[in-house]
Amino acid sequence: MSGSCKYIFVTGGVASSLGKGIISASLAKLLQSRGYSVTIQKFDPYINIDPGTLNPYEHGECFVTDDGAETDLDLGHYERFLNVPTSQANNVTTGLVYQSVINKERKGEYLGKTVQVIPHITDEIKKRILILGQTGRYDVVITEIGGTVGDIESLPFLESVRQLRWDLGQVNTLSIHLTLVPYIAAAGELKTKPTQNSVKSLLALGIQPDVVVCRTEYELGESIKKKVAQFCNLMPNQVIQSIDAASIYEVPMMMKEEKLDEVVLEKLQMPSTPAPDLRVWEEFLQHLNNPSNSVRIALVGKYVELKDAYKSIAEAFIHGSADTQCKVHLSWVHSESLNEGNMHEKLHSFDGILVAPGFGGRGIEGKIETVKYVRENKVPFLGICLGMQVAVVEFARNLLKLDDVHSAELKPEAKNKVIDLMADQLEVKNKGGTMRLGAYTCRLEDDSKVMQAYKRKEISERHRHRYEYNNSYLEQFEMAGLKATGINPESNLVEIVELEDHPWFVGVQFHPEYKSTVANPHPLFIGLIQAAVAHQNASKQKNKVKLKNNK
Repeated sequence: MSGSCKYIFVTGGVASSLGKGIISASLAKLLQSRGYSVTIQKFDPYINIDPGTLNPYEHGECFVTDDGAETDLDLGHYERFLNVPTSQANNVTTGLVYQSVINKERKGEYLGKTVQVIPHITDEIKKRILILGQTGRYDVVITEIGGTVGDIESLPFLESVRQLRWDLGQVNTLSIHLTLVPYIAAAGELKTKPTQNSVKSLLALGIQPDVVVCRTEYELGESIKKKVAQFCNLMPNQVIQSIDAASIYEVPMMMKEEKLDEVVLEKLQMPSTPAPDLRVWEEFLQHLNNPSNSVRIALVGKYVELKDAYKSIAEAFIHGSADTQCKVHLSWVHSESLNEGNMHEKLHSFDGILVAPGFGGRGIEGKIETVKYVRENKVPFLGICLGMQVAVVEFARNLLKLDDVHSAELKPEAKNKVIDLMADQLEVKNKGGTMRLGAYTCRLEDDSKVMQAYKRKEISERHRHRYEYNNSYLEQFEMAGLKATGINPESNLVEIVELEDHPWFVGVQFHPEYKSTVANPHPLFIGLIQAAVAHQNASKQKNKVKLKNNK
């Protein structure tokens, strides 16, 4: 729209976890709603090639793109806000940069020169920052720099930003610095000194921020904004308040109130289009904040201590809540705490249950017992990836009555491996980036629950797994009532199973949560919520009849 691509860099200071990703996504949403084409990329300063080999306790969820990249969870926020798919180009790590430079050095591409951080590493970073902008598809590329100013590992990224601002010119680049303005209860005051010092650290690296966004628990007021502006070489309107919000989805509206998009357009000398059209977003918030009823759903997983490990699942429930105008009270239940003896005590109060994905054997029997409970008690159920696989194991053990049943991942010597290693994984040695990753096609069976949910015959969903449903048992499962209702047309891989004579029992090999957005809530989460409402209503009716009979 603007003719040439503009580049916005978002850095953080004072403390981590202030929400650079949400600020980036919120600004992108405002610019998008003005008619600009926007994408966001994340540059992370750790040496892992990607988050794919990181424990969820270390880094939270590993988000997967259509093209099979294992990426930072912030890319999930970008997609949820913009409703535009990201790709492997949207997430770059220090490890990926160094790997590329070292590979070039090994091939002799540097012609015998001494390979150094400057210019070789910084040139590689700059090249990757510019890739998306050079496609011609975007008016604005927002680059979020991971970590905090002052971290040693972030220095090459910040130096690259400094160089690019000089290379491209001030009118084509803009720097946003997100900081913290803490409230000191003993003094009863908001303190700006941490922000001042953080900006000075950035200035020492040669980067003058054009906008400072201040995270705060309390209203800053004009006097504090002026003080920050004065000490950071800014105008007062370039100091933006980001007060704590009840939901991340409130932040775009707050940034609109603060006129962040107007400041950005003015600094970048971009045409001031009509005000952001956020009607769809406002309708989403209206439905989210004014539900007509509510349900309780349990998320049974092994990483529940860290909520970010299941970030996309939690957000997909929020999208589904708004779509159905039914508030989901999500409870996090550790699968290690569950056993055959306490299932009713732990799970009877829930209207629906989701068994989450994961790797390894810890807590696996708790997940299997959960599936047995929902199957026998007709509780609405959605199993994702490993959640689908344990549903297959449970069915084989308790209904097919097979001996020594398990997944080959968890018990390679099992007699009946109803979940087995995919054929193309047999020779794989390296763990990073070698699973079945990215979007694959799935064809749905007519008259299935998933067909009713998706309302189309063919779907595309994202995968992240090494093990699969063992088709050798397909006929036995189908005869006993566990139907394969979604099949990959190329590999014949079973993608979806459903249980006959159950209100909602669906297991999927893929990760539906990755594709749920504000604009397009995922149909399987909507289906589970609707089934939970029906289950709740049936339970209430049953209790009424019981009370009446007791009288």
